[in-house]
Amino acid sequence: MYAEETDVLNVALFGMTAKEWKDNNPELAQKGNMRDYTDLLHLVILNNLQNSNALLIEEKVPQRERLIRLNNSAKRQMEALKDNKSLKNLEYFQEQVRENKLIE
Repeated sequence: MYAEETDVLNVALFGMTAKEWKDNNPELAQKGNMRDYTDLLHLVILNNLQNSNALLIEEKVPQRERLIRLNNSAKRQMEALKDNKSLKNLEYFQEQVRENKLIE
């Protein structure tokens, strides 16, 4: 059940299942999963979608309807957050950490 729900979220946000991503990115898949290679914006939206999905499951909304609602929500959030200055700053710091350039 959990893998299936994860795929609902992946399809709603990324447009593909984890298996499809692995098949399309075999070299990256050896080192991690699709979420390991996404940006902070997508991770924030994914977290929001997880919370929304839990509420929709509680309300017994069928999976197909949840997928549609979650996809629409992901699109709205992407539009609203894509130019968010605070998120851009966090992405900058995330990149600095990845490159080990952040001075302690």
